[in-house]
Formats: sequence, C-alpha cells, structure tokens
Amino acid sequence: MPNWNELIFSDQPFSEKAAAVFNYQYQHNAVYRRFCDALNVVKKDNMRLWDIPLLPVKAFKEVDVTCRPESDPDLTFKSSGTGDMQRSQHHVHDADLYRRSVLDGFRQFYDLDDAVILGYTPGYAENPHSSLIWMINELIKTDAIKKSRFLPLDEPLNQGEIDDIANSGRRIILFGAAFGLLDLIEISDVTLPSNSVVIETGGMKTHKREMSRFQMHEKIAESFGLNITRVHSEYGMCELLSQAYATGGQWFRSVPWMKVSVRDPQNPQIELPPFQKGLLGVMDLANVYSCAFLLTGDRGVMDKDGRFKVLGRWNPKNMRGCNFLIDKD
Repeated sequence: MPNWNELIFSDQPFSEKAAAVFNYQYQHNAVYRRFCDALNVVKKDNMRLWDIPLLPVKAFKEVDVTCRPESDPDLTFKSSGTGDMQRSQHHVHDADLYRRSVLDGFRQFYDLDDAVILGYTPGYAENPHSSLIWMINELIKTDAIKKSRFLPLDEPLNQGEIDDIANSGRRIILFGAAFGLLDLIEISDVTLPSNSVVIETGGMKTHKREMSRFQMHEKIAESFGLNITRVHSEYGMCELLSQAYATGGQWFRSVPWMKVSVRDPQNPQIELPPFQKGLLGVMDLANVYSCAFLLTGDRGVMDKDGRFKVLGRWNPKNMRGCNFLIDKD
C-alpha cells in the first residue's frame, strides 16, 4: 500500500495518483465497489481519469462510506441540519492527513503566517461534528501570537480589537457563514483594515434572505469599508476533506490534489465542456479512506482555465451542503 500522505501531496501527475486511489477504494470500500460494479466499471491497472465513476454524495446520508469499516475513525463529521433532517456522516481515519490538506490547501491561496484568523459561525457552532469548525480551529491554532479566535455569537465586532490586530502588523482573515456575516454587520459598526480578507463559507440552513452571492459580497464590502475584491468564498462540505477558494470574484480554484468537473445530470459519466451548466463532480484525493470520487448536488459551470462557479443547488427546494447561494446566470 502506498504512503498516502506522501503520494497525495506529491508532484506526481493527478491522473496517476487518482488511479492508485481508485484501485485502493475499489478493493476496500464495499459501498463504492458495489456502485462501480452496477455501472460495469472494474478495477484496471491504468485507470483513465474520465472512466472513474463519481459516487453521489447522498450516499454519506444512507451508509458508512469507508475503506476501514473495522477500525474506529479519528474523527467523524456530520453535516449541519435541523429537526429530523437526515445528515451526512463522514468518518476520517487519518486526522493528520486531513490537517495537512486543510493547512497546505489554505496556504495555496493565503499567507497564513502573517494572518489573524477570526471565525464567526452561527448555525455551525452548536454542531460538535462540524468539519467547518474543525477546519477553522486548525487554522486558528497556527497563530503564534494567539490573537486568532472564534468570535462570540450575537456580539458586535470591536473596533479597538480590530485596530490592535492591525497595529501588530498582522492581516485579518474573517471566516463567516454567509448570512451570519450579514447578521454580524447589522450589529457592528467597524472598518476593517484595507488588506483584510472576508471569506464566506456558504449559507446556513435557516436562511432569512435570498440574494445572489455578488449582492451579498457587495453588502459585506460596503459595511466593512473594503474593496469588493477583498470578499472571498470557500467551497467545501462535510463529505470533502479539501476546499476550493474564490479569491475575489465568483470563480473557484481547487487545490492540486482536488479536481473539479461539470457533469451531465442525465449521465454523470459525461464531462461537459466549458461554460455548459451541469452537476459539479469532485475528485478529492484527501478522501482516500472514504471515497475520493463524488458527484455533488451542486449546479455549476467551468471556464477554459479550469475554474468553476457554483450556481446553487440542482434542486432549489432541497438545499443542503455548505454553499446554497443562488447566483444570477
């Protein structure tokens, strides 16, 4: 068996790494193997990337999607939800690999060493199994000067604290659940330093408003005194151990060990050409011990450079996951 921690984050071509992960998961993940067998796809020594089937993420709601059914996971994440809503469950059997995916992935886009991370996450804070909370907490723990923290809910930002961080020479990176940020700016009267970044992480299920992501970014930027290019987005979900970021604008880029494509909803084995809308498919190699090849329920589109845009849920009456804002076409 390969050293997955070394292989996944190596410079080896993605297609070769994906083939190795597919062969391992086909052998050890009974749920994924049954899914592949139903599609008449079998393990091959030289598996082509476009031949690898994408398991619908709803499988995480119905069964344990794991390559290690006999061992206890290091972590178990559950999707957020309300009432009797069925929630996805993701068993993580190597917390160190996930930690590396989070930190190395974030550093692909941001300088973590000069940042103070602030997190405002209503709707997730009461979920002890939130992957978002775990991710932000890992980023917070890297702060050598110990100014990074979760912000108390329903309390306004303090301009004195903001100025203190700015005077320390650090840049503020504020993570926030989408509509939670709108609640925060309603109770706060602060101006963030011009080099600050606000990263919205998608929506809460109990949303009170419906607006496009661009409209929300405009409002956040105006309220915090920032250029709109300083309002960014993160794309992730309970079923993924890697994230993508849109660093100004609506187009996301993924990390090198994660590949996103747009699939035909009628036949997800077909990858659609640039600018044609379909379902987002994700190959996240950090999911080596669960399933790395997933078909999301998110509607999206890609450009010619491999960037993707999230256009909301495929079925807007059944909004789930960490990104439900509806962008105007």
